[in-house]
Amino acid sequence: MAARLLSGTETSKQIQAELLPQIEELKRAGVIPCLAAVLVGDNPASQIYVRNKMRACEKLGLHSEHITPPTSSTTAELVGLVQELNRRDDVDGILVQLPLPPQVDTQQVLLAVDPAKDVDGFHPMNVGALVSKRDALRPCTPAGVMELLRRHGIDPEGQHAVVIGRSDIVGKPLAFLLLHAHATVTLCHSRTRDLPAMARTADILVAAMGRTAYVTPEFVRPGATVIDVGINRIDDPALAEKLFARHPQRLEKFRQKDSALMGDVHPDVVEVAGALTPVPGGVGPLTIAMLMVNTVAAARMRRGQAAAAQRSGVAAAT
Repeated sequence: MAARLLSGTETSKQIQAELLPQIEELKRAGVIPCLAAVLVGDNPASQIYVRNKMRACEKLGLHSEHITPPTSSTTAELVGLVQELNRRDDVDGILVQLPLPPQVDTQQVLLAVDPAKDVDGFHPMNVGALVSKRDALRPCTPAGVMELLRRHGIDPEGQHAVVIGRSDIVGKPLAFLLLHAHATVTLCHSRTRDLPAMARTADILVAAMGRTAYVTPEFVRPGATVIDVGINRIDDPALAEKLFARHPQRLEKFRQKDSALMGDVHPDVVEVAGALTPVPGGVGPLTIAMLMVNTVAAARMRRGQAAAAQRSGVAAAT
C-alpha cells in the first residue's frame, strides 16, 4: 500500500488562515507587520524564493520590502544595511536570503540582525533559546516540520526520530525540537557508519542532506513516517528514467517539462513508508508559512504583546 501523503500545501493554508485574526488585531492598533527581505545579487533560485515570500506577505496583508544590494556588496556594507533595518521601528522582521556572495562574511551579517527581528531564527541568541526550550523565534523549516507532524496526528513522543543532515538551518534545530517533543533522537551525517541500518530503526525519518534521491527504500522501516526536506532540480533524462522507472506519471511530467523537482528521498520510498511528504508540496510551503508566523509574532512581541505572541505563534512552532 502506498504511503499516506502529508500535504504541506494544505497545512500551510491552515496556518496562514489562523494568522488572519492576529493580523487584523494589529491593524486595528495601527500596526501592519513588515518583513524586510535582503537579496544580494541576482541568483535565480534566490529570486524565486524571495518572490514567493513577498507574495505570501501580500496575500496576508502584511507589508514587505524587497531590498536588492549589488553582488559586489562588502560585508561592511551589508552589516550597515542590516543595522539600519534594526533601527527602523516600522520593520518587524529581517530576512537575509542565503547564500551571500563569496566575498561576504555570512556569519558576521547574520550576527548583525537584531534577535527580536530575526525571523529566520538563525541568531545565536535564538538558537540558544531553542536549545534550552525557551520561547523565541524558531528556524522556519524545522518549525514547519513540527507543525506538519502535529496537524497530521503524528506524535513524536516515545518514538525514535532519525535526522539525516546536521546543518545549522534544518538538521540541528529540528533534532532539538523533536527532543523537546519527547522523541528519542539520533542525528546522522555523512560520516555515520552503516547509515541505512541506522535509518531503518526510525519511526520518524527526516532526510535533510541536499542529495537527490539519496534515501532509498533500504533506509526505511516499513510503515515509518518519512519527512523529505530536500529540494533538487533534475534535468538529466537518463537519471529521470532511472528514478521514475516505477512511476510513469512522474516520468511523463518530466518529459513534458524537461525537468522535475526531487527531494532527498527516492520515489520508490512511497511503497514502503507509512506516511511521506511529497516534493514539491511538502515541507517547502511550510517554510514560508512559518516565516509569516514569525513575522507576526515578532510584531506582537516588539509591541508588548509577548504572552499572546508566544501562545499563538512562537510557542506553537516549538
